[in-house]
Amino acid sequence: MIEPMKKVSIVLLNREREEALRNLRKIGLVHLEKLEGSSEKLSAFKESSNNATVTESVLGEIKLPKSRGIKQVLSNEETAQLCADVVAKSEEKKQLLEEISSDATELDRFASWGQVTNEDFDYLKEKGIALKMYEVPVEKYSQIEGQIQTLLVNKDKKTARFMIINGGEGRPENLLPEAFEVPLPRISTKFLEDEIKADEKKVSEIEAFFTEKAKFLSSVTAFKKNLERDIEFENVNAGMEHENAGSENDLAWISGYVPEACLEEFKASCAENKWAVAYADPEDDDLAVPTKLKNNKLVSLIYPLTDFLGTVPGYHEFDISGWFLLFFTIFFAMIFGDGGYGALVLILTLLLMLKSKASGKKIAPVFGLITLVSVATIIWGAVTCTWFGIPVNLLPDWLKNLSIPWISSAYEDTLWQVPWVSEVNGNAVGLTKSQNLQIFCFSLALVQLSVAHIKAAARNISLKNGLKAVGDIGSLMQLIGMFWVVLSMVVNSDVFPMLGSIGTVPVGKIEISLIAIGFVFSFVFANYEGSIGASILESCKNIISVLLGVVNVFSDIVSYIRLWAVGLAGAAISETVNTLAGPILGHAILFIAAIVLLVFGHGLNMILNLLSVIVHGVRLNTLEFCTHIGMAWSGVKFNPFSEKKSS
Repeated sequence: MIEPMKKVSIVLLNREREEALRNLRKIGLVHLEKLEGSSEKLSAFKESSNNATVTESVLGEIKLPKSRGIKQVLSNEETAQLCADVVAKSEEKKQLLEEISSDATELDRFASWGQVTNEDFDYLKEKGIALKMYEVPVEKYSQIEGQIQTLLVNKDKKTARFMIINGGEGRPENLLPEAFEVPLPRISTKFLEDEIKADEKKVSEIEAFFTEKAKFLSSVTAFKKNLERDIEFENVNAGMEHENAGSENDLAWISGYVPEACLEEFKASCAENKWAVAYADPEDDDLAVPTKLKNNKLVSLIYPLTDFLGTVPGYHEFDISGWFLLFFTIFFAMIFGDGGYGALVLILTLLLMLKSKASGKKIAPVFGLITLVSVATIIWGAVTCTWFGIPVNLLPDWLKNLSIPWISSAYEDTLWQVPWVSEVNGNAVGLTKSQNLQIFCFSLALVQLSVAHIKAAARNISLKNGLKAVGDIGSLMQLIGMFWVVLSMVVNSDVFPMLGSIGTVPVGKIEISLIAIGFVFSFVFANYEGSIGASILESCKNIISVLLGVVNVFSDIVSYIRLWAVGLAGAAISETVNTLAGPILGHAILFIAAIVLLVFGHGLNMILNLLSVIVHGVRLNTLEFCTHIGMAWSGVKFNPFSEKKSS
């Protein structure tokens, strides 16, 4: 659930502002409204923080030998100076590398000319011999007219290098257009070489400095964290509104949000600190209200995933954590699809948990989520008889007996008949294992998306907007009707006739009626805010989107077939790996190669499956489901002004 919040405003004496903020941070209950402070102190903190970030990045790239890897601690003043030195030397190193690159490029330009000394050119010019360097295709050199006095320096298969003697200030008029002048280097090539060596020496000295200071990385990290706290505090202090009358009784004030469950505790703290406080319920249009989720330990298993995704429901939206966890677990199991893979993940997770416990560390919450989804994967592998892609005929009978026949690989070739139709035109009609899995996928879509519309309708009813809930019911009716259309068009039209009947049940009329009536309900009431006419007008304004909405219901249901398709692809890869490795497993010489192939192939398949879970399993929850429930994930996580930041 999303914990109810109270919007609070605190008023205090301006001269006690800093002390009050320190006490407010000790209380640690208020999520402050966004403030943008400005002060010299804040600017200094930010500059130091930037220096620390750069230093942490630079020193973090250095791997020290174990004998030198002992962490050492500096004072804050020493760390600040170290960070400033590292930033300065980083800039110097960057400039030196640019100079080395530029000088090296210049040297490359004259690599075929040999040593070029600018001073020699200047000396000869003073003596009345002006020289200019040129290059021309080697076959063109002999065509240079005789009145142009040239001196050939060297040539290779492509280029002739020569100098023109006393050719004037500009380009000689009769010079071949293919010849181009080679400007003198910035300085003599010998000096360029010396500069490069000197710059490379300086770079080496800077890198040695970084290596020497890498032992202080832990001090830099701690310094940076302290600066983050200082920046947060000073930003609030500088951004806090206050009177400027110059009186001792000038007031300052600040606003934020406190969980309703903590309001009495907060009021008592305000009274103890002699602050005035006012509070009220947040307004419906208040977008700054933070979201604090409170669920049981099982539902909370989903938090590592939502934190990783950065998804936070808005304060006025739904907390779908439980539904997210339920369906994500199912989706994970279906996409991974292999009980053997699930067992491997479970064993590895348990070993890591035992290692953490043995070292006295707190077990990371993500291990709980991984344990849950790996157990679900084992169960799915058991009911579908899928174990490391091993052919069913090679599996023991007890594993086959664990499976559910109509979705089991052990019954791949079986045609499962349905009660209402056994044959059409003399041909047997039924459902294959793949079709049964497709039906399961579409049934998941029906259940999950129905939950979305039921929750949306219940919310509108609770807000005493019952007519808008009719629009949600209309969307639910379209969903149910379209479910049968999908089964008919994608799975089997003989088993699921779109327009016909099953016995005496006119399923065709029922599905069309549900879609039609649902569309009318949605068209009339989906935008209801007190006026049916205004709601209809709003639907008319967006008539294209409204009509496409019916098609979107179809596509959203069909979208769930990705669970079957991706799982099928993973199974095909694992079978291929086994096929490649199988023939060489029996050879003693090639046995190790076969093991390597199996480990690599199945390991790669597990990685691809994990990526598929992130792409597809998460998408169905955050896109299809949330689109139908009307969630935009517009929330801001509750983050109180506190000495100990919330995780």
